[in-house]
Amino acid sequence: MSSALAQASAPVLHIEGGVATITLNRPAQRNRLENGDLKALLAHFETVNQQPDVRVLVLTANTAGQPKPVFCAGYDIGGFDEPGHGSSFFEEIPDALAALRPVTICALNGSVYGGATDVVLACDLRIGLQGIEWRMPATALGLHYYPSGLQRYVSRFGLAGAKRAFLTARPFTASQLDAMGLFEALATPEEWRTTLLALVQDILALAPLAVQETKKSLREIETGQANTARLREREHMTSRSADFAEGRAAFAERRKPVFVGR
Repeated sequence: MSSALAQASAPVLHIEGGVATITLNRPAQRNRLENGDLKALLAHFETVNQQPDVRVLVLTANTAGQPKPVFCAGYDIGGFDEPGHGSSFFEEIPDALAALRPVTICALNGSVYGGATDVVLACDLRIGLQGIEWRMPATALGLHYYPSGLQRYVSRFGLAGAKRAFLTARPFTASQLDAMGLFEALATPEEWRTTLLALVQDILALAPLAVQETKKSLREIETGQANTARLREREHMTSRSADFAEGRAAFAERRKPVFVGR
């Protein structure tokens, strides 16, 4: 464990080699999210977005010492009573995460509950750990969930899966989630690190400009904000880019491309 994670704290940000890693760091409290943690996440997201060399963001958790790994037990509902907080404030976190420039990966290395499930869904890609549990207890607590979270659930789970999540509050197993297509991979603890690193390296090998612009377009399509002219503009921009020229040359010469992001 790194020294930055040795003591419980707000989420920890580490940036190295084009990859930003944010680690939830309250393992003894099952990494539940307090209002201060949410503010720290928003600050970290802004820091990452302002560094153009960061191309991948990994969101994970410190599960050291837990009897069973828990990525996050959800939002500390005691924080609902603080002025300016509650579900509307919490909604800002997954919304900001979904809008980030880099490709985002949730390295879901433990079970996840409540609002934290929407944080997981807000990531572009997910790797799951075998044996984990997923539960959305909003209606069991008497709460109607916020709009963007419901939208993400329907988008990722389908309407039937979202209905099961919210209208029964029953947990999902990792295998059920995997069958729904939620994970890029479902790994054992022994496979965990190599599985995550392989995904990160595959993304870093892609053309940065094409990835960035394609992510924007996919998000606009998902949220109903797509404009065909804007999508065409991005298509034409990348077709004239140095990266596309390099990609074609590398393909013809049977070598790995060296992209520069323009």
